[in-house]
Amino acid sequence: MAQSLFFPLLLIALCSISECVQRQYHFINENKNWTEAQRYCREKYTDLATVDNMNDMIQLNKSVNNVNNQNIYIGLQKTNVSKWHWSSGDLVLFLNWASGEPNNSYNCGTIKNGQWFAESCNNTCFFICYNMSRGLVFVNQNMNWTVAQSYCRQNHIDLVTVRNQNESQQLEKFINDRNSSGSAVWIGLFRDTWQWSDQSNSSFRYWAANFKDSSYSAAIQPNISGQWADYSSNYNQFPFVCHEDKLIVIQQTKSWSEALRYCRQNHVDLVSVQSVEMQYEVMNVVKLASTEAVWLGLRHSCALGIWFWVSGQTVCYQYWAPGNGTSEEDCEPTVRSGAVQSGGDQTWISRPEIDKLNFICRNY
Repeated sequence: MAQSLFFPLLLIALCSISECVQRQYHFINENKNWTEAQRYCREKYTDLATVDNMNDMIQLNKSVNNVNNQNIYIGLQKTNVSKWHWSSGDLVLFLNWASGEPNNSYNCGTIKNGQWFAESCNNTCFFICYNMSRGLVFVNQNMNWTVAQSYCRQNHIDLVTVRNQNESQQLEKFINDRNSSGSAVWIGLFRDTWQWSDQSNSSFRYWAANFKDSSYSAAIQPNISGQWADYSSNYNQFPFVCHEDKLIVIQQTKSWSEALRYCRQNHVDLVSVQSVEMQYEVMNVVKLASTEAVWLGLRHSCALGIWFWVSGQTVCYQYWAPGNGTSEEDCEPTVRSGAVQSGGDQTWISRPEIDKLNFICRNY
């Protein structure tokens, strides 16, 4: 009896530590106004700090090196319609304003002693940047730049963008590990005058000497330390690198076990929804499904009387539809698995695992 109780209790205990910290925060001990801080973060990291939940807030507080009683910029800014938003464009899902804040006279967000304060964007403060991992795909097929761009947009997101030296070094290593031919590799940079295929505004460039003036699109050259060279978009054909979204809806109908196998063979895994932020990401992509419900990586154990994620975590965050996710309903001859409704309020439902549904895979 004691042993049978141990596993569920262990899973419950893991709830508090199971969420993956995706952002890495970096405290910058330099005084800049908000716009200068944003530019610095975008050139050297990903952006000014975004905070989506209390777990992020804890990590953010750890990054400031015990700096007390001082305003430190984060990526929060008020628009001309008096709405606060993040520098990254993410929705504001979590707020941690100090009492009496935000002050309507000021338009930029800071953190001081663990709470948020509105501050004039022109004041100079220390600031916090973040780095966030992203998925990359090396396509070992020779295509011209235009066809490569079309391929990435149809199958992933777009040709890869390079925002700073750190990303440039990561991309160089990623390519060197996969590009056995040693040929040039397309990236998403083209001249009009030089801009990124995904329309991002990164000003970072890494041109090799004597390049960037003669043609139209950029490629990474392994034989010149990963620096960039320009080639004709239409006549040269090289492999290329796409970047991809974290989640993808597979518009094939499979049983839950078949969907799990497909995701693990072709991507990473069936998606686990461990927070409200991940639920929002699921809600954004599930509308692309062609079935009324879409498999998640959610599984039920009658023996233990619990639901769990195939990633190994128990269900801490829940978004069940009424009457679903109960022990009485889920202990049937056919094993039950979890799905998200593609319409309505997109809540979770329990379905027999033999049902044929679309499914959501995780890319990284």
